[in-house]
Amino acid sequence: MNRPFQLFRPVLFVFGLAAALALPALMASDARAQSGGCRAGELCIDLTPKNFKPMPIAIVDFSGDTQAAQVSQIIAADLKRSGVFEPIDPSRHPERGLSPDATPNFGAWSAVGAQAIVTGRVVRDGGRMAVEYRLWDVTASKQVVGLRHGVDPGAWRRLAHLAADQVYERMTGDTGFFDTRIIFVDESGPKEKRKKRLAMIDSDGANFRAISSGNEMLLTPRFSPRGDKVAFMALADDENSQVQVLNLATGQRAVVGNADVSTFSPRFSPNGAQLALSVESGGNTNLAIASVNGGDVRRITSGGAIDTSPSYSPDGSQIVFESDRGGGQQIYIMGADGSGVRRISFGEGRYSTPVWSPKGDFIAFTRQKGSGFAIGVMKPDGSGERILTEGYHNEGPTWAPNGRYIMFFRDNGGGPKLFMVDVNGRVDVPIPTPGYASDPSWSPLLSSK
Repeated sequence: MNRPFQLFRPVLFVFGLAAALALPALMASDARAQSGGCRAGELCIDLTPKNFKPMPIAIVDFSGDTQAAQVSQIIAADLKRSGVFEPIDPSRHPERGLSPDATPNFGAWSAVGAQAIVTGRVVRDGGRMAVEYRLWDVTASKQVVGLRHGVDPGAWRRLAHLAADQVYERMTGDTGFFDTRIIFVDESGPKEKRKKRLAMIDSDGANFRAISSGNEMLLTPRFSPRGDKVAFMALADDENSQVQVLNLATGQRAVVGNADVSTFSPRFSPNGAQLALSVESGGNTNLAIASVNGGDVRRITSGGAIDTSPSYSPDGSQIVFESDRGGGQQIYIMGADGSGVRRISFGEGRYSTPVWSPKGDFIAFTRQKGSGFAIGVMKPDGSGERILTEGYHNEGPTWAPNGRYIMFFRDNGGGPKLFMVDVNGRVDVPIPTPGYASDPSWSPLLSSK
């Protein structure tokens, strides 16, 4: 087991001339998130049009510390990956090395098609590293955001993700998703001898770190709502599976339930105090609830059907799951106590791995039809089903904390790799990992915890 994983909290505050503008801008962003769309005369991006085109934005090379250029490059890569922005090639920038203290030549930037500009610098502040940056509206010829974030130097890449999150939020009204991490099953070695271990990466695939040794079979890792714990299934040599919970700060692991009962497919409740999971006993597979701190496993379904893959609604009142109780693999919803079971999927094929969106508006799923696998979404009442991406083998969706992006794994024949799509089906991009990767789980925003 590697040393415990630590979370870093950033410092954020308004700086310089931005003080009078940044806070109103961020409050306006919150209002847009609730009302939807853009207000007249306000620099923002409406994500709803069918003929949507990414916003041209210029990320000027940052000045200052040795990591400054890399920070600006990571910001540009983050925004590009979202599918919402189209960073302008630096070779076309009319102003190079533009200080964040200087006002851009808006006419020159408008001539190259820029609608927004980000300028900034990276500085050392005692024992911490900080990024100072400004977001400029080219059309209105004014600054709209100016902020500063500070982190421990060892986590300097987070400076870029924090800045990208704020630009994304200010432009769309949705919270960002870049300052997050992904835990997944890393696979290395020849196919017949591959070792599977838990590993973690940043949202862009950087900072790979193994969480387990690979000497034991650990599968389906799932982050807790605070991102401080991970639940997973440990498969023993006797094929008896056990759900365990890992504390990322201490490295301690705890078994959930009794050793004589197989448990698997865990998912945390919204408050992080409980786990919904599957229990196999006597040839039957039912859903159950267990405390993260131990104690009895309480079944909430019964019968001869295979009930598995539970996922809580954001308010904790309902659970979505997959079951073959109707004769085929379909998606069902019930109360968190097991009451009021109702089927919500009725399309062709087999439905599996349902996951409730953090916003509560969609349920993501895997659908198998013939030899093809698709990742899709539907509303909690089963309406509005949409397929976002299809392929030879797509599986295991997990939501970004803003509820707008889904990560999953795809195997085109060589081995599984991670990919990301958005709820509109406009984005379908790979997330780099050192080896094969499957079963991803997206953390909450690190800066929110």
